[in-house]
Amino acid sequence: MPRPVNSQPYQDYQIIAQAIRYLESHHLEQPGLAELARELHMSEYHLQRLFSRWVGVSPKRFMQYLTKEHAKYLLSQSESVLRTAHGVGLSGPGRLHDVFVTCDALTPGEYKTRGAGLRISYGFHPSPFGDCLLGITPRGICSLAFIQNGNQDAALSNLYATWPAAEIDQDQSATKYIVAEMLDLFREPASTPVRIYLNGTNFQIKVWEALLQIPAGSVAAYQQVALQIGMPGASRAIGNALAHNPIPVLIPCHRVIRQSGDFGEYRYGTTRKKALLGWEMAKVDLMKTELASMVNT
Repeated sequence: MPRPVNSQPYQDYQIIAQAIRYLESHHLEQPGLAELARELHMSEYHLQRLFSRWVGVSPKRFMQYLTKEHAKYLLSQSESVLRTAHGVGLSGPGRLHDVFVTCDALTPGEYKTRGAGLRISYGFHPSPFGDCLLGITPRGICSLAFIQNGNQDAALSNLYATWPAAEIDQDQSATKYIVAEMLDLFREPASTPVRIYLNGTNFQIKVWEALLQIPAGSVAAYQQVALQIGMPGASRAIGNALAHNPIPVLIPCHRVIRQSGDFGEYRYGTTRKKALLGWEMAKVDLMKTELASMVNT
């Protein structure tokens, strides 16, 4: 099975991930740009350019988003975040991707058949957050899996396990036009929403739909999600539903963290979770700055 050709955003992510891991393991020393550049075997100039190309802020600013203190601040602001309208203060071209996601879940009868009569096309593609497997159906995107340690077979096996009765074929030409649009979290408003097709229990789907209410650049605690779905004692079950999220990024389980401010576990690794959160926080801040500049001119 051929591996996808790495894109520039994917190569940038590899360096970003390396930087996150280094800064996490040396956070007590508070390494500066020069030390980080030496560790990554890059010049300070090119490291600064890479961060600006990938996320638009400096390495120092990016890492500030990923501190426990910043996470706790966001949590303190998000008591009602799940009841907040999508894209508050970010209307117009900057509206967030969640507005353009519409869910279509299996009926109880369809859930029992496990995809019988359904055709799924899949492809492997580079993305700004690592190589991924994308699965699509006529009813919408049904799967997104990041490739762990280059193991494409594991991601593909999970797709077959989730949809055991479906007809599943590789079709790069069918999926390549969707993956870029899907991962562009801050698109121009579109007339047709991104459609996702969910295969899960009623409880899981209820949790996944609640995650779409968390705006990009914000976070919510497990307890807040449990309250949102009317099951305040279900925090542990919430975590299990997040672990089985079939379409990460579009269903933003990475935005759920612990009440203490710790980022917590993530199916595709804590480094990728932090990269996703830091990327979103930076984009939201940049967008707010641009809007403020427009208002003041």
